[in-house]
Amino acid sequence: MSNLPLGWAVTTIGELAPYIQRGKSPKYTDHSELPVINQKCIRWNKLEIQYLKYIHPDQFSSWDEARYIRRGDILWNSTGTGTVGRAYLVSDTDSVPRKVVDSHVTIVRASCEVDRRYVYSWIKGPTVQHKIEDMCDGTTNQIELSKGAISETEIPLAPLNEQTRIADKLDAVLARVDACRDRLNRVPAILKRFRQAILAAAISGKLTEEWREKSGVTMDEWESTSLGQVVKESANGLSKRQGDSGKEITVLRLADFKNSERVVGNERTIRLVDKELLKYGLSEGDLLVIRVNGSRDLAGKFIAYEKATNNTEAYCDHFIRLRLDVERILPNFALFVANSGVGRDYIETVLVTSAGQNTINQGALFGLSINLPSPKEQTEIVRRVESLFAYADRLDARYAAARAQVERLTPALLAKAFRGELVPQDPNDEPASALLERIRAARAVTPKPQSGRRKESDAEDLPMVAEPRAVYRRRGRG
Repeated sequence: MSNLPLGWAVTTIGELAPYIQRGKSPKYTDHSELPVINQKCIRWNKLEIQYLKYIHPDQFSSWDEARYIRRGDILWNSTGTGTVGRAYLVSDTDSVPRKVVDSHVTIVRASCEVDRRYVYSWIKGPTVQHKIEDMCDGTTNQIELSKGAISETEIPLAPLNEQTRIADKLDAVLARVDACRDRLNRVPAILKRFRQAILAAAISGKLTEEWREKSGVTMDEWESTSLGQVVKESANGLSKRQGDSGKEITVLRLADFKNSERVVGNERTIRLVDKELLKYGLSEGDLLVIRVNGSRDLAGKFIAYEKATNNTEAYCDHFIRLRLDVERILPNFALFVANSGVGRDYIETVLVTSAGQNTINQGALFGLSINLPSPKEQTEIVRRVESLFAYADRLDARYAAARAQVERLTPALLAKAFRGELVPQDPNDEPASALLERIRAARAVTPKPQSGRRKESDAEDLPMVAEPRAVYRRRGRG
């Protein structure tokens, strides 16, 4: 690290934290007086207590007192692809009944001479998080952040007063970022309700009330029918996964769609003879229905097929293909009916669940009721729905851009903090080098903690940060 602000120093987490210890691998029980925090519990801003485990009572006496979590402890996930490196700071406001961590979590207990929020913010920041994988040992399936790697992690140390100013500022600013993120997180649900409201209005006739008045028609002309009455052809998809003869053909899978939109670039191809291509080939206007899936939200979902190339494509057996009588019903109108709230309610009632998979068959699918307007009104409904959906898509894009910007704010603010640019420096602050010397001197005369129970006088939680003026008084400087 170079170009440190005046009064700062480079040190390691090991120098600042006299206690760095991975948890044990205990025997668990359904419930006991001693909860265990594991890697699933830990989020950056909270503990997910629904994932707590519990230690078997016969192990209570085997835990030394230092292993119990205290306020100010940093709980750092130390194993597991995707979760390693995530940490949680046990704050002064946390209620801390007796808890321990398991072998997937390391307790980092910094000295009371530093602001623990400052150390935690460094761990959370981009400098550390971007190199977590490089800090770890192990295999692709199981990587580990060792005690040694944690101890050797460098940290730019500000003077104690400045640490507190930085931590206070980060608390305030990141709280606003979190509030903004929470508000943005409500947008997808709002847009989903908006789209469902559009579909409900479309298939009930409300969306085209004004159009009917101007056109001189009424809803008496709408026909009550079912999907089976307007399907000309239907078939389950291709089950074979490879072929030795015929043409190289793209066979569409569920992986080739995201949110019902075609995703191009990762298609699978196999060889099909002309007879197979005639049976399983797709045409513009075909509807694909997800025949089987582990998710009830996806099973039975309708997708409008759109050609991505000039070549004929086929579809796999995870789909049912519907070819409609387009003189009676537009494919997109059928899509709206099936994917609307009423349509989904029906489809979910006829799904069959077995071995974790949800399946729908053609016979059940054909029972979907449809109130069918004239082709002319269907055309107007499709036009209006697509226009409103395009508006929702633009809002989706703006949401995604705003969300991406918010996600960049936290690492940017943390990086700025540790460059000394978030709060002003004070030349009167005691330099970090003096703070380090005091920490080293204290550790040199402090005996290593022994296993077993502590004295009652030693059992209180350490504060998150020492009061600097009190430190100076102890040293005759206040």
